[in-house]
Amino acid sequence: MTFSMPVLRIAFAALIAFGLDRLSKIILVQKLALASVQQIPAWPPYLNFVMAWNKGVNFGFLNGFDARWLLVALSIIASVALTVWARNKPGWMLTLASGAVVGGALGNAYDRVAYGAVADYINMSCCGIHNPYSFNVADVFIFGGVMFLVIGLEAGKKHGK
Repeated sequence: MTFSMPVLRIAFAALIAFGLDRLSKIILVQKLALASVQQIPAWPPYLNFVMAWNKGVNFGFLNGFDARWLLVALSIIASVALTVWARNKPGWMLTLASGAVVGGALGNAYDRVAYGAVADYINMSCCGIHNPYSFNVADVFIFGGVMFLVIGLEAGKKHGK
């Protein structure tokens, strides 16, 4: 079985995103016991590690509804669909961005399977505004990957691709 270069790029980016997400959770949630201590000041008030178990989606939406397995299935389906879509895309941007989204989605799916909820812990506030929400490294890869997908698709439109 041979894989095309775009599929290898997607897999590489997904592995990096998934690995960095897992590493950050192992260090913060387990080794530094954030799950027990609940909060570790890093650079107050701008950056703190605040433990939040998210059973829902962004900003705790659907947090009261047990959608664990539905959200795991959606993560896997979206990851496969995005990989299939991006596997024939030329260049680096769309394939690496797709891989970032896939790795982030699978990182959060892993949490749902292992813990029953996504481990969110990065809390950022600024300028007198307290942000009550936390996020994680997987969320950063998902958000950044989607941004670069949009940028790449727009650039492709301008160049007639």
